[in-house]
Amino acid sequence: MTESPDSRPKTLNFNVGVLGHVDSGKTSLARALSSTASTAAFDKNPQSRERGITLDLGFSAFTVDCPVHLRDSGGQQPYDSLQFTLVDCPGHASLIRTIIGGAQIIDLMMLVVDVVKGVQTQTAECLLIGELTCPRMVVVLNKIDLLPPNKRQSAIEKMTKRLHKTLESTRFKECPVIAVAAKPGGPEAPETEEPQGVAELIELLKKQTYLPKRDPKGDLLMAVDHCFSIRGQGTVMTGTILQGSLAINDTVEIPVLKVTKKIKSVQMFRKPVSGAMQGDRVGVCVTQFDPKLLERGLVCTPGSLRTLYAAVISARKIGYFKGPLATRAKFHITVGHETVMAKVTFFGLPPAETKPTPPEPSSLETPFTFDREYFYQDEYVAGQRDGAPGPDPEQWALLEFERPVTCPGLCLVIGSKLDTDIHANACRLAFQGRLLHGFEDKSYCETALPRLRIYKTKHKEGQVERVTDDYSVIGRSLFKKETNLQLFVGLKVTLSTGESGLIEGGFGQSGKFKIRIQEGLRPETKQLFSSTSKKKGKSGGKGGPTGEEEPKAESQPVSIHLHFKRYVFDPHKKMVQS
Repeated sequence: MTESPDSRPKTLNFNVGVLGHVDSGKTSLARALSSTASTAAFDKNPQSRERGITLDLGFSAFTVDCPVHLRDSGGQQPYDSLQFTLVDCPGHASLIRTIIGGAQIIDLMMLVVDVVKGVQTQTAECLLIGELTCPRMVVVLNKIDLLPPNKRQSAIEKMTKRLHKTLESTRFKECPVIAVAAKPGGPEAPETEEPQGVAELIELLKKQTYLPKRDPKGDLLMAVDHCFSIRGQGTVMTGTILQGSLAINDTVEIPVLKVTKKIKSVQMFRKPVSGAMQGDRVGVCVTQFDPKLLERGLVCTPGSLRTLYAAVISARKIGYFKGPLATRAKFHITVGHETVMAKVTFFGLPPAETKPTPPEPSSLETPFTFDREYFYQDEYVAGQRDGAPGPDPEQWALLEFERPVTCPGLCLVIGSKLDTDIHANACRLAFQGRLLHGFEDKSYCETALPRLRIYKTKHKEGQVERVTDDYSVIGRSLFKKETNLQLFVGLKVTLSTGESGLIEGGFGQSGKFKIRIQEGLRPETKQLFSSTSKKKGKSGGKGGPTGEEEPKAESQPVSIHLHFKRYVFDPHKKMVQS
């Protein structure tokens, strides 16, 4: 339900993500920038207060006059003010999942770097998340008050140069760098200390703004980051609308609780409004439920989100991740607003059809479809070109979740190894992609996976034991004694001498088998066998002393080769030959 333009405040909301390494001063910077703190803001979490570290996405906002370049973009009714909503993302490595949760709603990233320490592990991880989710960035060098005044300027210039070098290979290569002291004297200093450079930072942020693409159409999806009840009114959920719009009297669904609720009132930064749309930061009051059941999660148009037990995604390794991405390994998968463990199976195009991955994660050249065949991979395959690293070939992954996840279609998916040591200087984000197909049936292994035609190629080798006549031979060593040979009857084999034939069935009890050679054995093959058997005759039978040395060519046994493919998810484990 959309409402008349007059009922919306003429304020443009612009979401700025404040990311950076732990202790780089992000919260102090948000506090220095902010005037109106929203409910989740400034380390509301008691665990966080004790440690002085942000543990959840804190939100706060400040409003400025709308810059000229945005004023007239409000349609018939120009915007008169610009509200910056600051999303203070935690810098804890173990809380990377929270950052990814916040990054989907960020229009501009503010990367906070401690001027004394420079780029640290988490700074690099924040940069990566920014690259996946955000079009623009501003780098803020914080804590310049810690530099001796006589060396301050040269230290700032040196660090700015180093940062530009780090950013050269990313999408943020020309991004502005600004130096500030958000809380001179550190956290213990008296409040009277004025922040340095913050007014200039606000001007820079205003210059960097653009009109974010906001669309009120489509299903509602809201990321809730805080929930509390007001006696006699109902339960309030605060969060940011990721897509669609909402209005008073709409019914919304809370998928994790499997309930629908009616909207009683809506507020944007403590001002009542009749509705809100994509990109807005809102408080929504609905009919009462226990707020403890939903600290954070998704709210949506009833029936629009799907709960998945498994999914197929496009997969692309993150360059900074060291180590292989192995099939059957478990990764932490962040999808929608959830992080869950999943077992991963990588697959690609059959070797003859391989193409390099396009630069944008959502623009796979070959759309995923159940109609084509895919090649099973033991691990993610890195690209090679003339022996040197090249673009990675296109590939996909099947994710089998340890517990069901609720998420929108086509959403960003990030795979990480969050159990890696937090202090190890290593990137834990391993791969990323888009959700292409979800399996909603709990028994998807039986009902849906057989449709996914991922195959492995198999090769078995045995030997010809003897020739029975011109059109048939007996083979051995291709199968174990206990193998059910009936499964292999009718499969094509080739001999090392060039003939091809079909397996006709077993011969005796020891895993030997009979091959029918339709075209007949070649004279030279028969010659080979007759000369070998003559030699055997001469040599005085089994175990007796041999005569002269047999010529090499004749003593080499004729081998039998069986090639087939097997579909990984075929319940009948059928063997297929092209």
